[in-house]
Amino acid sequence: MKALLGLAALIDKLNEFVGKSVIWLVLVAVLISAINAIARKLFDVSSNAFLEMQWYLFSGVFLLGAAYTFQRNEHVRIDVVSGHFSHKTQAWIDVFGILFFLMPMAVIILILSWPVFTLAYQTKELSPNAGGLVLWPARLLVPVGFALLVLQGLAELIKRLGFIVGMAPDPFAKPEGKTAEEELAEAIRKEHANNGGGA
Repeated sequence: MKALLGLAALIDKLNEFVGKSVIWLVLVAVLISAINAIARKLFDVSSNAFLEMQWYLFSGVFLLGAAYTFQRNEHVRIDVVSGHFSHKTQAWIDVFGILFFLMPMAVIILILSWPVFTLAYQTKELSPNAGGLVLWPARLLVPVGFALLVLQGLAELIKRLGFIVGMAPDPFAKPEGKTAEEELAEAIRKEHANNGGGA
């Protein structure tokens, strides 16, 4: 179990790195959206490439950040019933859900999305919109995002089983650290200070 918990910790580090990195795509999407809106209003110029880039970035945030969201236990949960059970019972419910719902769904989507990406890459598929972008980077986000989700599902399964047998911390304990929003605000302040913005 110790080796498995070590593997889960490595997966957590990977998805934490990816999750904290893709947060910046939100800022890039907002900037592109603002530039596109200003160009359209002031100069009557618009770009399908800018619009599609916003979609790509949103897809990147959603798909690449899903595993990090799951790791942080910030995904949507409906705990009307299970919230009244003990944490061990909730862990068993999660084990069942991960094994019979999350993993099959994520693996199926991963398998089915790979040929869609490879076909788009091989044919150099372009957007049907005038001035649109190539599509394979967006198609690649789906299998990569679901691969990360499968890995995180494995990590969460290990952690839940470790908790059940008394070898891992309670996955349902409220974190004492900063929220994701507080971490993002702190990172922006540090970046601003490093670039001389505080001067």
